[in-house]
Amino acid sequence: MKIRHLPDTLINQIAAGEVVERPAAAVKELVENAVDAKATRIEVELGDGGKNLIIVRDNGHGMGADDLEAALDRHATSKLPDDDLLNINFLGFRGEALPSIASVSKMRIATREIGGEAFEIDVIDGKKSAVRPSSHHEGTVVEVRDLFYLTPARLKFLKTSATEYAAVKDMLQRLAMVYPKVAFRLVHNGSTIFHYPVLNDNMGEQSAQRLRDIMGDDFISNSLILEAERAGVRLTGRIARPTHNVGTAQKQFLFVNGRAVRDKQLLGAVRAGYMDVMAKDRYPVVCLFLDVPSDHVDVNVHPAKAEVRFQDSALIRGLLVSGLRHTLHDQGIKPVTSLTDHLMGRMEQSHSDFSASSSSSYNPRAYLTPYSAPSSSYSGALGEHVRNAYQPAQHSVDYVPSARFDAPHTDTIPETISYPLGSARAQIHENYIITQTANGLVIVDQHAAHERLVYERFKKQIAESGIESQMYLTPEIVTMEDTDCARLLEQADLFSRSGLEIEPFGTGAIAVRAIPMMLTGRISLPQLLQNLADDLRDFDKATGLEERLNAVLSTMACHGSVRSGRRLTVEEMNALLRDMETTPLSGQCNHGRPTFVALSLDDIEKLFGRK
Repeated sequence: MKIRHLPDTLINQIAAGEVVERPAAAVKELVENAVDAKATRIEVELGDGGKNLIIVRDNGHGMGADDLEAALDRHATSKLPDDDLLNINFLGFRGEALPSIASVSKMRIATREIGGEAFEIDVIDGKKSAVRPSSHHEGTVVEVRDLFYLTPARLKFLKTSATEYAAVKDMLQRLAMVYPKVAFRLVHNGSTIFHYPVLNDNMGEQSAQRLRDIMGDDFISNSLILEAERAGVRLTGRIARPTHNVGTAQKQFLFVNGRAVRDKQLLGAVRAGYMDVMAKDRYPVVCLFLDVPSDHVDVNVHPAKAEVRFQDSALIRGLLVSGLRHTLHDQGIKPVTSLTDHLMGRMEQSHSDFSASSSSSYNPRAYLTPYSAPSSSYSGALGEHVRNAYQPAQHSVDYVPSARFDAPHTDTIPETISYPLGSARAQIHENYIITQTANGLVIVDQHAAHERLVYERFKKQIAESGIESQMYLTPEIVTMEDTDCARLLEQADLFSRSGLEIEPFGTGAIAVRAIPMMLTGRISLPQLLQNLADDLRDFDKATGLEERLNAVLSTMACHGSVRSGRRLTVEEMNALLRDMETTPLSGQCNHGRPTFVALSLDDIEKLFGRK
């Protein structure tokens, strides 16, 4: 079979299949061109999810007649001043986007260069018209109609208009996050979906407001500011507290040098950063920006530039993991506002339903009684729990607690409402501690809270004294691929510090001399080694061993914690609160569930009609 040269039209259509697989990809390329042209206003208009119409308008630098014609040629670009592909300072640089999109659609471009004349050009059936004068007033407008009409096989693989529109919206919001000094507007089928203006000249305030516009007040209220730097690499952004999580990874927004990426190495680092504060089936919400020297990152490894390759991937991963963990550990003891808002909503709905069903006018104050200390005349289930809390001597003599919580011995109960978690006032349902704070009340899940305290103690002990190993009388031999063996043996010193001792045993085999004591009888040795090798292949670092050790610690902590059903004295309850206030990550249990919820006095007074 003879080799033939493909025509330019077919070459462009093949490139379009790699670069422009759906409307969102076409919009991304056009909007990135507008950003590179220093536009401060970008408007995207869609018809039928982008299938029938895409218009991108900007107020950027624009183009002259010669540049306009050249922009539609393959591999023609103004964004590579030299031949250095490792020093790229623009979003687009390949010179494939415009000719690729034009080869599968009907395109018109109108542009005016700053201080110059306006021109326009059409591309129909892959053929350029002559450049002609235009009445266009500023910047550039690119109009794309009937995307993929020249490649009907690809057209039939597009999703519904709603799905394609959602993909465009998500992509545009990601770009808007990283460019707060650019105003973005999205119009779909004639309706304005969003408009993110530029509010002021303060970059910090612009960034915060842009994230608030896109992510919502709930994320801002339940997130932490992250700032970290190492070896010339800077990491900034916001990360959600572990209790503010979702069921998919779609709310993880990662950017490298202003470019939105979906890189598995970075996503793996985010997971590792939240490793022991979140259940495996839940995902944190994060918005993180990495600034890396341009010659230390290769953005030319994916046709859609969705993945990157770092010169020092271990440095990047270490910065991400340590930055996340330090920020989470330093968050202090704060309530999750979304939980309070949800609780208030439920209570107010119940109040509304009660008022609607009442046959007489409802006066909430008529149901209020002054607070008094528990007494023998106090009756009912709540009274029983309050009385037990204040009179620990009345506990049943045959009660055996499931776990012990040591509290300091004092003759009196100090008034401690000035502490962040306040002073214990009661225990209800043998699991929930009610406390009074200076400006409201707090409800604590005693089992979840103590589970975190015990878990952190275990981790501290291991960090201080190391992990005890269980030696094998005869080394266990595990056969593996020789490449996986090499990866593991390169990290033998690291594994040894974690209690796992390995050495080579010929080609394609590893001898295991010891494993961490805590994993004895709990794991399949071949599976453990294979998972560690997979981690090293995918992320350049083995997280599996730490993950498994922490999982064992978490299980031990759960079984060694104060159980639901355990009645606590006031001293024990207050001791638990004080420990929570000084223990990292005590706002959530080992599985990412909240350990307490808070109601301010203002919230409480609203519930009772006082405000």
